[in-house]
Amino acid sequence: MTETALALMLAWLLAFHLLPARAPLALRIAVVFALGWGALGGAAHVAAAAALGQTAVALAAKRLPAHLWSYLGTQAAHALVILAVLLWMPGAYADGLWVAYAPTLTPIAVMLGGVIAATLMGGPAVGLLMAPWRAAAQIEGLDNAGRIIGLMERALIYLMVMIGEPTGIGFLIAAKSILRFETASRDQKASEYVIIGTLASFGWALAWGFAAQSLIAMLR
Repeated sequence: MTETALALMLAWLLAFHLLPARAPLALRIAVVFALGWGALGGAAHVAAAAALGQTAVALAAKRLPAHLWSYLGTQAAHALVILAVLLWMPGAYADGLWVAYAPTLTPIAVMLGGVIAATLMGGPAVGLLMAPWRAAAQIEGLDNAGRIIGLMERALIYLMVMIGEPTGIGFLIAAKSILRFETASRDQKASEYVIIGTLASFGWALAWGFAAQSLIAMLR
C-alpha cells in the first residue's frame, strides 16, 4: 500500500512540479499516466484513474485566484486523488513488475519526491505568501534571482537534513544574513520582507526533509 502511494505521488510531483510551468496540461497528464504505469509495473487501469483525477483537479485549479490558500488547496486535492486511488487499489504495486525491487526503489522514491516537494513545490508557496508585500519592499536585484536563491537554499537544507547534519543550517542562515546585511540595514520593509521569506523557505524545506527522513526510517 505504501509503495503504491509513493509511486503515484512521485508521478504527480514529476509531472506537475518538475516539468516547466509553460508545459501543456495534456503533457502533464500523459506524464502522470506513463510514470504511474511504469512505477506500478504495468497497472494501467490504476495509472489511468490517477491521471483522470489529476486532470479534474488541474482544470478546477485554473478557475481559482492566485493565492496561497488556493495553491495549497490544489496540492491537497492532488494528494486526495492519490488517496482515493490508493483506497480503490491498495495492492497495485504488489501486483506489478517491480515488487521484488521495492526495498531498493522505495527509499529512492521517497528521497526524490521529497526533494521535489521541498524545492520546486515550495517556490510558488513562498512566492504567493510574500506577494502582498513585494511591491512595498521594493527589493532590487536580478530577474528571477530570488527564486533561484530560494530553490538553492531549500535544496541545501533538504540535503543537510537527509545526511543528518541539520546544524549546518545555522551556517546557511548566518551566510545569508551577512550577504543581505546591506539591504536590510537600509530599509526596514526590505529587511522584514527578507526575514519572512527566509523563514518561510527554511521552514518549508525543513518540514519536507524531516518528513522524508521519518518515512524512510519507518520503511526500514
